[in-house]
Amino acid sequence: MVAPLLAAKAYAAVQEAAAGGIAGGAGAAAGPDFGQMVSQVINQTVGDSRAAEAQMTAQVQGKANLIDVVTAISSAQTSLTTMIAVRDQMIASYQQIMNMAI
Repeated sequence: MVAPLLAAKAYAAVQEAAAGGIAGGAGAAAGPDFGQMVSQVINQTVGDSRAAEAQMTAQVQGKANLIDVVTAISSAQTSLTTMIAVRDQMIASYQQIMNMAI
């Protein structure tokens, strides 16, 4: 159940960055930009997937508990589902911007 905690922390960090950008104006430039945040999420998703694969391999070799494998797979699935949802929102936003009348 680590994934929901990470998601909550990431959400809180984004909310703090957004609040600082609205109130501070120039303070928003000091934080990570959107591209860096997306890159971090992608790297985390890949890391979760690799950890799940490692747990599955260890289970096949008899070196890991089944609960660890299930937890790793669940975490990887949650990360991938979140990343897909973010990707879909980014595409929808891009399409909406492209359809705006100038």
